[in-house]
Amino acid sequence: MALLLKSAWQGYRYVFEELADPRTSSWFLVAKPYQGLALLGLYLIFVLKWGPEWMKNRHAFNLDKVLIVYNAIQIFLCARLFAGSLLNAWAFHYRWVCEPVDFSNSDHAIQIATYVYTYYLIKILDLLDTANNFSRMQTSDLMQPAICFSLALFPYAFGGHGTLIGVINSFVHVVMYGYYLLTVAMPSLKNSMWWKKYITQLQIIQFFWMVVHMGALVFKTDCAYPRWTAAIFLPQNLFMLILFVDFYIKTYVKPKSKKENGAQNGFQNGAQNGVKNEAHNVVHNGQKNGLNDLNEGNGNAKID
Repeated sequence: MALLLKSAWQGYRYVFEELADPRTSSWFLVAKPYQGLALLGLYLIFVLKWGPEWMKNRHAFNLDKVLIVYNAIQIFLCARLFAGSLLNAWAFHYRWVCEPVDFSNSDHAIQIATYVYTYYLIKILDLLDTANNFSRMQTSDLMQPAICFSLALFPYAFGGHGTLIGVINSFVHVVMYGYYLLTVAMPSLKNSMWWKKYITQLQIIQFFWMVVHMGALVFKTDCAYPRWTAAIFLPQNLFMLILFVDFYIKTYVKPKSKKENGAQNGFQNGAQNGVKNEAHNVVHNGQKNGLNDLNEGNGNAKID
């Protein structure tokens, strides 16, 4: 037993101390694996137990003012991250096919690591969308833990090839949160916002680009970037791409019978307030509940 515990401790130190990026050893929610795991554990308890019990006998809250501030913060953070990542990495410095991680302590390497950490914190901030969903009596989702679990792998790659995922996702979120902000701040626009379809198209482009980008690691065997990350991100992004394409075809392309049109009209009658829950319900509730929550405001088609 003592030998088993010793082996487990040695394995823990090897994975979380020796392999991890030493530059991030003191960063909050990155330094120790149990920090992120504890956060995800609390999130799941809230989604599966505390949240439903809390709202069981309550009416939906009006959080419009809070959501306006929240959306504005998300737009600012995502726009700043997108612009900074382009200027300091992908527009002028990084190679598109294979970019190794710079583990040095140079100013540029530390700056890139800071961008990755900022993206990680933004994804954690996205978890607040679940609290918003519950407070407004909307269906929640379980997609965010998968995202945060993937981001927990960043202590091993704070920079390099995989960071393009965050750059693309940040741009998409600027557009999405801009949509949410407008529909909450100016409710009169809810019925005239025509770009839900095109935001879905943007999501499809996003996940296709991510699949191609991470798929390059599979074929470029001499890339110094950790190739095992493709085993995490590639299936996840491919899965999301398939679901979004299927949703788009069934919703906007495929001709429908009268019965199907009636069902679709029923969906659309409840779809007046947003796009983010469209993504959540595509993943977790399928087409059955997809547009019931679609425009209720502030969910995230974040995958982000």
